[in-house]
Amino acid sequence: MALDPRAGLRAAALVSIAVLGVVSCSPSSNKSTTLRTSSVGGSGKTLKIGFFGPLSGADTQQGINIRNGEELAVSQYDAVNPPVKVTLDPFDSQGDSAQANNGATKLINDKVVAVIGPASPGESGVADPIFEQAGIPNVSASATKTNLARNGWKYFHRVLADDSAQGPADADYLVKTLGLKRIVVIDDASSYAQGLAGSVRSRAATDGAIVVLNDQIDPRAGDYGRTVDRTVAAKPDAVFFAGYYDAAGRLVNQLKGKGYFGKFMSGEGSADPRFLSDAGGAPAEGAFLSCACADTSNQPEAQPFNAAYLAQFGSAPAVYSAEAYDATNAVLQAIKSGNTTPAAINNYLATIDYQGVTKEIKFQSDGNIVGSPIFINKVENGQIVQIGTSS
Repeated sequence: MALDPRAGLRAAALVSIAVLGVVSCSPSSNKSTTLRTSSVGGSGKTLKIGFFGPLSGADTQQGINIRNGEELAVSQYDAVNPPVKVTLDPFDSQGDSAQANNGATKLINDKVVAVIGPASPGESGVADPIFEQAGIPNVSASATKTNLARNGWKYFHRVLADDSAQGPADADYLVKTLGLKRIVVIDDASSYAQGLAGSVRSRAATDGAIVVLNDQIDPRAGDYGRTVDRTVAAKPDAVFFAGYYDAAGRLVNQLKGKGYFGKFMSGEGSADPRFLSDAGGAPAEGAFLSCACADTSNQPEAQPFNAAYLAQFGSAPAVYSAEAYDATNAVLQAIKSGNTTPAAINNYLATIDYQGVTKEIKFQSDGNIVGSPIFINKVENGQIVQIGTSS
């Protein structure tokens, strides 16, 4: 996805399981423990890894999902009593990019050696240059805006595909796989959404579809009547919405209420169970939700992670939980290998290559992950079910 000025991330879960947490091949689960809150910075005995994302506000759940994945990895690492301990230092961005400067400064002053995040593209655009200047490696589990990797930053990384992959994949699925030719594209004016919507519009036209309406909504509004009326009047085969689950749910509810029965699709910002509740249940049925993030629920190799997450947090991993787990384990591998300064950790990340829970974790020189599929989910019988990939 991407998160943005409003970004966020959803709920999570976990369990104690006895396997080694951070190994050079794969980060498997270990007995989880309650995360300590020691404030000892880069002392050589205890290091801090920052979390940067929303833990309050409209997109709280997405932030919780990411923080939980990070917390699980750290607790498993510490449970084996390593020579260098690690604690988690969180910053609640509230999903507001206006908080990003303060967040970056706070974490730098706290002497973190790396940051998992920022969660959204909007936050990243503000905080990443500050981290870059300070030489703090940052690994996002969710910020997918394409341009983030085009700034020449050496300390920026992300563990999932960007919008230049997701937008075209979404359009291809609507037009080539589903055979739909008349598309309405709506975005919520966030940095993430505008980038994703633009990619969908461009690729849909290339694929031979007609974008019969482009529109924008204010996600904070409760009534999208003007956009809904214009959409119904355009008689599209499909509506693509770029934005987040709360607005997506209200939008599809109002569209169905006004008699629209075509296909509805959205990106990973909506790929959360809260989309179903915000839609009022039945109106969400049949919706397609894409994500560069993986659904680990039915992956045999991910079951130790799923079980550990459920045991620790009381619910299953959700959007970006596994990506955050992989991102954190990349940093922990660096520390386990004796790299205890931000510069040394960053140098290690440049050459890392290991099989994570979600995919092979290997970074390009611009910080992008090497290869990453776009997964397609569908709401079936009140559940979000991964049905395949876009290709």
